[in-house]
Amino acid sequence: MGNDNNKVEYSVSSHLVNRLTQLNISFAFTSYQSGLLYFIGQNTQGGINVHQIAVKKPMGLYFNSKHKELVLASGYYIYRFKNTLEANQQINDTFDACFVPRILYLTGHLDAHDIGIDKNNQPLFINTRFNCLATISNKYSFKPVWKPPFISTLIDEDRCHLNGLAMHQGEAVYATAVSRSDTIDGWRDRRSNGGVVIDIKNNKIICQGLSMPHSPRVYNNELWILNAGTGELGIINQTDPKNIFFEARVFCPGFLRGLAFYQNFAFVGLSKPRYERFEGLALDQRLQETDSEPWCGIQIIDLTTRTCVDWFRIDGEVAELYDIAVIPETICPMGLTENSNEVTNLITFPQNT
Repeated sequence: MGNDNNKVEYSVSSHLVNRLTQLNISFAFTSYQSGLLYFIGQNTQGGINVHQIAVKKPMGLYFNSKHKELVLASGYYIYRFKNTLEANQQINDTFDACFVPRILYLTGHLDAHDIGIDKNNQPLFINTRFNCLATISNKYSFKPVWKPPFISTLIDEDRCHLNGLAMHQGEAVYATAVSRSDTIDGWRDRRSNGGVVIDIKNNKIICQGLSMPHSPRVYNNELWILNAGTGELGIINQTDPKNIFFEARVFCPGFLRGLAFYQNFAFVGLSKPRYERFEGLALDQRLQETDSEPWCGIQIIDLTTRTCVDWFRIDGEVAELYDIAVIPETICPMGLTENSNEVTNLITFPQNT
């Protein structure tokens, strides 16, 4: 598979289509580098379908299972994409889901990273520019909800590079940051071992010494994170409250960002490191030891065997991803943006009214 116009090549593992079919899922992921939101599903010929829409700096992505919507932090908007199709409907005899941005919140450029939906059906997002967890406001650009205990004031300075958000039962429970720095851009000098995991509810650091941790997620009663600077997927082992530590489970050949789970599988996003900014990380040594080149794409990890069982890879000009979401009960999804020609003519309304 290829895309000559954008000088991008896609390749997939031989069993990826079968696995998506067996699980009855598709998935979506973001690439702020290319300004694209990707939808990956199965086409009518039984192959992989790649559908992409242009969105300004797409970052955090969250599938809200209760309302069957995709929530996206992007540029200066928070998007809520609704699937406008009914269960028995298709577009072009191909797409069984069409995600349309029915609600847009204008926030201004906050460098928002991870995002979720709380129990009151309101977006919560990591406001990296202001070092806090925030929500939307009808009047202001954002409403601060929480800031790490080491951040002394709410200020327009990316001090610790707060990035990751873990939601559980409609509550924000954990966050990740590249450091606990309280000075502008201080995190850049702490990339190799300054990373922390923060318990939001108890307002304290529970794990430190990490290398650019990202994408904390609570799954099966465990707290998972991506230790991006080492290329490792693992858990925060909290068995002994006096000795909480990062327990690596799987090494993936890339700078890791974006994590989602479905049944016994983890969907992990890999990016190629920006060496001019992130050189000197332990990931470099791990790649040398495994005689591997970093790559960009998605790896599907079997949590029992702790091995990669399927993958979707991107080569060419797209080298960096940010987040991923699994879309259940959807075979071939697509999306539209608010500025597209197609969205102006896609008119839907409730049936049996």
